[in-house]
Amino acid sequence: MTETETAPLAEHRFPCNTCGSDLRYDPGAGLLTCDHCGNSEQIEGSGFHLAPIAELDLRAGLSSDLAAADMEETRVTECPNCAAQVEIKDTSHATECPFCATPVVVDTGTNRHIKPRGVLPFALTEETARDAMKDWLGSLWFAPNGLQDYARKGRRMQGIYVPYWTYDAQTKSRYTGQHGTVYYVTQTVTRNGKRETRQVPKVRWRPASGRVARFFDDVLVLASTSLPKRYTDALEPWDLSALEPYAPEYLAGFRAEAYGVSLQDGFTEARAHMDRVIERDVKFDIGGDRQRIHNIDTDLSALTFKHILLPVWLAAYKYRGQTYRFVVNGRTGRVQGERPYSALKITFAVILGALVAGAIGYVMAQQ
Repeated sequence: MTETETAPLAEHRFPCNTCGSDLRYDPGAGLLTCDHCGNSEQIEGSGFHLAPIAELDLRAGLSSDLAAADMEETRVTECPNCAAQVEIKDTSHATECPFCATPVVVDTGTNRHIKPRGVLPFALTEETARDAMKDWLGSLWFAPNGLQDYARKGRRMQGIYVPYWTYDAQTKSRYTGQHGTVYYVTQTVTRNGKRETRQVPKVRWRPASGRVARFFDDVLVLASTSLPKRYTDALEPWDLSALEPYAPEYLAGFRAEAYGVSLQDGFTEARAHMDRVIERDVKFDIGGDRQRIHNIDTDLSALTFKHILLPVWLAAYKYRGQTYRFVVNGRTGRVQGERPYSALKITFAVILGALVAGAIGYVMAQQ
């Protein structure tokens, strides 16, 4: 696809067949629902696909040689504070960044990118996600009470689809190394004027070489730069077997982040993951008690990828000049976020601990 060829701008607006109001995707029902008249509509093809979601050729993607149908353009706004790029509706003129709660005025720019191939629809409603966040906040002993109260009474959570890449590869690796066998020798030593014997481990090494092969399926790489990776990693696992072929209807009523990690950079991270797994396979193949690896030469084939969207409920709160973010897995309810600390609570805990320790010491001294 050349630079002058562009896919049509995606608007993601779905009018109700009954009253014409905008429909939204209802995670609880798995349907498009009209809040105005209560009408519900099925998303065509949802839940009935038998074939796996089609992958795209990685080499074609890296060389910008994908078909026009695999590309799209959407309007996005970039947050001046955290640089998040969030897709916006064509009718929007101002919004708030869902990642850091910074007010932003949108521009009229567009983002040309690889179209998503799959989407994991939201399964949890906002109410369920908020309950999960409340429980998580309640488990933070040293969180400021003011933040907990503000978050519980604060504004609505944002449902946002976070971009990911997945990569597939067939790998065949040749290796050279050494197989180590542990054996023991008896040594006599002098300790404190006494002679002692002890068993000392030694390793007998011999050359090793061989081949290992592995097919990597859906190596998942975060394509967002807006959320710390430690947060998104903590939301795993994701049930990728439940992915639906991408349909913009799933985005109705939600927002989607444009990917900020390029296809190439994502593959570099995926390849590092593959290399770690291959190294583990090689050590297992060498066997023995110890292993040394001198060289691994890997051939990759059947390289494919896809761009997918995964559901996250997000809350960003500004409290006393600080932004606190909480993320909830839109399928499982797992929660992660900043762990704010109350200096007052920590000081009280330290004083209380010192008093308890002093009391215990006093009691023991009287015995």
